[in-house]
Amino acid sequence: MPIRPADLASHLAGGKLAPIYVIHGEEALLALEAAQMVRDAARAAGIAEREVLTVEPGFKWAELAAAGQAISLFAEQKLIDLRVPSGKPGTEGGDALQQYAANAPSENVLLLQLPKLDKPQLQSKWFTALEAKGTVVACPAVSRNELPGWITGRLASQQQRLSSDAMEYLVARVEGNLLAAKQEIDKLALLHPAGELDLAALQAAVANVARYDVWGLGEALIAGEPSRLARMLDGLRGEGEAPHLVLWAMADEIRALLRVGLGRSQGLNLQQLYRENRVWGDKQKRYPAALDRLKASQLKAALGHAAQIDRIVKGVGQGDAWEELLKLGLRLMPAR
Repeated sequence: MPIRPADLASHLAGGKLAPIYVIHGEEALLALEAAQMVRDAARAAGIAEREVLTVEPGFKWAELAAAGQAISLFAEQKLIDLRVPSGKPGTEGGDALQQYAANAPSENVLLLQLPKLDKPQLQSKWFTALEAKGTVVACPAVSRNELPGWITGRLASQQQRLSSDAMEYLVARVEGNLLAAKQEIDKLALLHPAGELDLAALQAAVANVARYDVWGLGEALIAGEPSRLARMLDGLRGEGEAPHLVLWAMADEIRALLRVGLGRSQGLNLQQLYRENRVWGDKQKRYPAALDRLKASQLKAALGHAAQIDRIVKGVGQGDAWEELLKLGLRLMPAR
């Protein structure tokens, strides 16, 4: 049974634990919190023993079956904390997980932690067997559009709220870093009483913790947000990011826009074009507007500009790579 991270607490409050909990996704904070909630619920239910198994080179999948069948001298129930960092159990592991799901001991609880899974993994026999027998908690990344709602919910739990300009400021400061957002929200609970916080109060408390990610540049390009793009480039430069990686990320997004745009003009299936060019999630919602704004000639000229920046990065061209990266991004912004 799949449930959202936000619904896990109420599910666990019911008292009766599922025999299997599968937690997966790319948002590390949500996954860590979900796993801890399961551990806490198991402890509250009287499951005092916990055995941690980590699938790494040399791991024997027979250990999973042994952990489920072993009788402890100190406790009748056990929490088996199984971690698969790669998300790929392999053939042997898949078989072992299916067998465990088919014969899951009623007295134990299996907590399986995985990273983000792709579609074939989600449709695999081992995953569907676990899903049918237990509870699955998917922890996707919180997008920029979803972040204000997530922050509002966290603040509400400590009887605080932000003014609209304070919310905009905090979102910009913690962009791409949910853990940092949590830390700042926790800090606000210590520094300020319940009620609404304005921008001045927030600025006095919040550190600049934004984690600028090269992949976020593509989203800024697509959305046509010049100030955000400039801020991210400045942050990446300040963090010592290699300019050739930034160039690669921006050029890759421009090529995808060009290919999808040309395909759309030829009447090709848009969803197929998205798949072929690795356009996933919220990007798909923003692409049509971006393609309406940008002409193929603009995108081709931008790729030419990217080639010039590549020569600068390699030391065979003239100019400042970071200044040119900003110019590259700004040439794709909406006309003012």
